[in-house]
Amino acid sequence: MTLQLNPAKLRILLFLAVLATACGDSGGVGDGTGGEENADAGMDGADLPTAAMPSVVSATPERGAVGVALNANLSATFDQAMDADTLTDATFTVTVGDPAVVVPGLVTYSDKTAVFWPAALLTVEKKYAATITTGVSSDKGVALPEDYTWNFTTGDSVAAPVPVELGSAGTYAVLSKSAISTVPGSAITGDIGVSPAAATFITGFSLTADATNVFATSTQVTGRVYAANYATPTPANLTKAISDMETAFTAAAGRAPDIVELGAGNIGGMTLRPGVYKWGTGLLIPTDVTLAGSATDVWIFQIGGDLTMASGSKVLLSGGALPRNIFWQAAGFMDFGTGAHAEGMFVCQTAITLHTGASVTGTLLAQTAVVLDQSIVVAPAQ
Repeated sequence: MTLQLNPAKLRILLFLAVLATACGDSGGVGDGTGGEENADAGMDGADLPTAAMPSVVSATPERGAVGVALNANLSATFDQAMDADTLTDATFTVTVGDPAVVVPGLVTYSDKTAVFWPAALLTVEKKYAATITTGVSSDKGVALPEDYTWNFTTGDSVAAPVPVELGSAGTYAVLSKSAISTVPGSAITGDIGVSPAAATFITGFSLTADATNVFATSTQVTGRVYAANYATPTPANLTKAISDMETAFTAAAGRAPDIVELGAGNIGGMTLRPGVYKWGTGLLIPTDVTLAGSATDVWIFQIGGDLTMASGSKVLLSGGALPRNIFWQAAGFMDFGTGAHAEGMFVCQTAITLHTGASVTGTLLAQTAVVLDQSIVVAPAQ
């Protein structure tokens, strides 16, 4: 016997079958989960959320800006943390002209913001295009969904340089990656820290650990002493400070210079106005040098080799200039002779050595060691 269904009843049965399949056993109509997807992801759905796609929320110069300073940098701020390794001069590009010519520069990244530093001054009254490509990704590995591009036009002026952002590294009087040593008695006003080195690489200070083991103290330090093997949150704070120090080094080196090879690397006896100075090799200060400017003026010294101050030489400030606005960046070592005195924020790729009685009003940030000998370091007020 054959069961016969009229067409209307057949359509109703088919509809009910499709509806039951769509709903599944564990989801309601329109819940968007689906029993099969839940079986793959786990019944609690813990693996269902996916990382959001990153986006650029702001950029400088602003889109369509005109009269942009010739020494301007470009920046892009994202809505989430990004993978710094994906932000390079290949994924953050700047071009000028038609046909487009690539502008050389370097890229730094910190706190959701990437900055492009042109290697030289931009050209007068030219239209530029900046692009963040899909080669950029978030720290979760999610790529920018599409290129982000904006344009601006330069003017004919050069703006006063802005300070180098030191981040949390600027809160230390002395910060080093490998070691800090002293011949007592040095006198340091401000905190000191080493990372990734442990406290055993802070020598000559006769440290006394705090009961919390978050920091230590020393009679030679008016402040706290931190090391990578101290208790939480010190290790994470130091890791961030070291990262900020390295970013600051790159950023300082990337500024377009106003003056190149002044004095063939010997600035003894000179009075220097605010600006960005660059030397491809070392810089020697055999006699006193004066930095003359106001409390808002900025000096940046880019040194391709070593910075050497002769014994007894001094960096002097006049007109209200402040050490927190003076940045010395050296790819080699920094060596301050016996009794020498310097002012500013010293960011060094290798070691910093202060010989007997040398003093600094500022900050010492070294990517290797800092060596002191009955020296004085006073961190400037922030």
